[in-house]
Amino acid sequence: MVGNYHMGRKASSRNTSTTGIQRGRIEDVRPESNLLRGRSSLNYNMGPCLKKHSRDEHVRGRRKGGASQGLPSAATPPASAFSHSMDLRTMTQSLVALAEDNMAFFSSQGPGETARRLSNVFAGVREQALGLEPTLGQLLGVAHHFDLDTETPANGYRSLVHTARCCLAHLLHKSRYVASNRRSIFFRASHNLAELEAYLAALTQLRALAYYAQRLLTINRPGVLFFEGDEGLSADFLQDYVTLHKGCFYGRCLGFQFTPAIRPFLQTLSIGLVSFGEHYKRNETGLSVTASSLFTGGRFAIDPELRGAEFERIIQNLDVHFWKAFWNITEIEVLSSLANMASTTVRVSRLLSLPPEAFEMPLTSDPKLTVTISPPLAHTGPGPVLARLISYDLREGQDSKMLNSLAKSEGPRLELRPRPQQAPRSRALVVHIHGGGFVAQTSKSHEPYLKNWAQELGVPIISIDYSLAPEAPFPRALEECFFAYCWAVKHCELLGSTGERICLAGDSAGGNLCITVSLRAAAYGVRVPDGIMAAYPVTTLQSSASPSRLLSLMDPLLPLSVLSKCVSAYSGTETEDHFDSDQKALGVMGLVQRDTSLFLRDLRLGASSWLNSFLELSGRKPHKTPLPATETLRPTDSGRLTESMRRSVSEAALAQPEGLLGTDSLKKLTIKDLSFKGNSEPSDSPEMSQSMETLGPSTPSDVNFFLRSGNSQEEAETRDDISPMDGIPRVRAAFPDGFHPRRSSQGVLHMPLYSSPIVKNPFMSPLLAPDVMLKTLPPVHLVACALDPMLDDSVMFARRLKDLGQPVTLKVVEDLPHGFLSLAALCRETRQAAELCVQRIRLILTPPAAPLT
Repeated sequence: MVGNYHMGRKASSRNTSTTGIQRGRIEDVRPESNLLRGRSSLNYNMGPCLKKHSRDEHVRGRRKGGASQGLPSAATPPASAFSHSMDLRTMTQSLVALAEDNMAFFSSQGPGETARRLSNVFAGVREQALGLEPTLGQLLGVAHHFDLDTETPANGYRSLVHTARCCLAHLLHKSRYVASNRRSIFFRASHNLAELEAYLAALTQLRALAYYAQRLLTINRPGVLFFEGDEGLSADFLQDYVTLHKGCFYGRCLGFQFTPAIRPFLQTLSIGLVSFGEHYKRNETGLSVTASSLFTGGRFAIDPELRGAEFERIIQNLDVHFWKAFWNITEIEVLSSLANMASTTVRVSRLLSLPPEAFEMPLTSDPKLTVTISPPLAHTGPGPVLARLISYDLREGQDSKMLNSLAKSEGPRLELRPRPQQAPRSRALVVHIHGGGFVAQTSKSHEPYLKNWAQELGVPIISIDYSLAPEAPFPRALEECFFAYCWAVKHCELLGSTGERICLAGDSAGGNLCITVSLRAAAYGVRVPDGIMAAYPVTTLQSSASPSRLLSLMDPLLPLSVLSKCVSAYSGTETEDHFDSDQKALGVMGLVQRDTSLFLRDLRLGASSWLNSFLELSGRKPHKTPLPATETLRPTDSGRLTESMRRSVSEAALAQPEGLLGTDSLKKLTIKDLSFKGNSEPSDSPEMSQSMETLGPSTPSDVNFFLRSGNSQEEAETRDDISPMDGIPRVRAAFPDGFHPRRSSQGVLHMPLYSSPIVKNPFMSPLLAPDVMLKTLPPVHLVACALDPMLDDSVMFARRLKDLGQPVTLKVVEDLPHGFLSLAALCRETRQAAELCVQRIRLILTPPAAPLT
């Protein structure tokens, strides 16, 4: 049984001299099948949160003295062992008992600074653990309402509880170690103090996230993870969230929620990122920046606190071009060559340039009729589309003159093997679309695991190199992927396939494009793929709240600001961060080009708004569902709507006011009293597009993944809470009295995404597509990560398809970060997850069994 975390025996009460944990050794064994989440993981016990710890922290022998009655003995197994058998309450009670004992011990050690800080940190651990446990219990008690089904217990609420438990388990293990070794002459007080303070900071921030998730529960109805009301919970709620301290999650606590095998890679990645950030914008080539980073990253390796602070500064202040440059490091010839040397050797890996020439495709309804597939035109006009053909065997057609004429040179490649005979054409074809946040990477970055796919599946793979944002925003990437898909279907014989079975496969942003390409194929009436395999896809780019997206506060691969910058780049709403020096250097022609691009962007956004209005009206008429009374258009809304229509998007972008959170006074601001009300319809109703129907006027605002309640009375009360002295909104409490989360010291978090109708376009956010469009999709197989901020995207999209009667599967892998396909060769867990994706593709490529006659 997969994902089976057994409860085991609970620890006895604190007034007992021996706990249940002490009665016999609990083996630290995790079966391979635990990679997937299954039915019995509904309780979401800890699993492998702390699988590997240094042996020097394993206690050998009983602790002598200093132990109050009811405390565990020193002869305890590693933290991962007792985390398997503990429920939340037992874990909290054990941690509180250990914290009180350690606090009493260090309080009696005199006036030393280290002893005082150790006493204070254990007091903080006790306070935060006691405050967090009831909230986690409430979240876990209702989490099952948000699952896809009983076989797939996964959603953001479960993930948040699981992450908090991991942090509690780390503190429990460390508290045990301190209690057992605090009298030893080899006890490293400073080292243990630094680790305890780091995890206490993380626990404090996780408690804040739990309160935010609790607030979402008051808004969302059971089964709905994304609020379907007005846009944004409120500006003050967002601003309070984005000012939370994040550096503690990028230092000593980096990746604590993931499998231990992945943490060394995350540490190396974070050191490389902060070192790369130091040399960014020095007009150096990618290779020189990388080399310089290797020589200057030493201090970040030995100072986790410095690394965490610098990581937080980078994610808050550097623009999308930095992330584009950093993620494209793998495109450097030296690094890509090293990756290819370690990957499977294939006979064919050729970059093709598909000519921008229109061609005809037969309609599926009547093959005698055809439709014209035009080349991509958005933003830059007609241009070739690049795609990489990968095949383990050289097959018929792959060495033809026509295909050779399309091959694009990538430099000389030494072929040591003799030229093989051509294998027959495969019956299947995989069309792959890579991820990278719509802004980075190419098929070259994903080539290592694609080669493994080609070998395991025995079919040719064509991976599309679409144009990247912000230079080519929506819908350029969609147009190129659709054009390349249609070209591959029409010319599959050149690719070494008969095209009997075709699978669209992609990860992250590529998963989004796989779904939208299928929607576009159905809209054109041409052949849709036989199935879609989307790994951890983003299905809505709308600024919507969900519990899993709260995890972006601590995710080293998908921080909140990075998500928003990628989305704003793809949606075409990215703004210039600095106008002074750049604008002076533009010159006359540069100003003309800039103004022209702004005009074209405004024109495109206006057309998208008109299209959305048309789709909303056409999708609303058959249902005749009245809007809730709380969501009717108010007189003030019509005035704002008229005003917003007068202002172009570029004017709104240029007029974006500076946020109020730049003042130091707001770094200590907490929410005092915040009660949300509002109605939301379940996602499985035909009126899923109601979130578009109730959209208010498009106004510039900071990006947010939260939504307002739409209650005019609350808005009036919020306006009344603005101080006449300083103009700063007095946010009402989402936190209990006395709790103050840590605030960032890195200044204002710039997130340049503005509310725009274009993100509601169903070809950008397929989760928001009308039912009639989603019913045209082929079978969809989703593979998601339990600890991924994008988890709820997959869960809600699967729920929508399931409620429509569409064939859909959802598999959720444990303890792995977003983007595990690119890490497939890193460890056993990533290899198993990548194999799961291959299995989903194989299901699509296998022809259905013929009915018995």
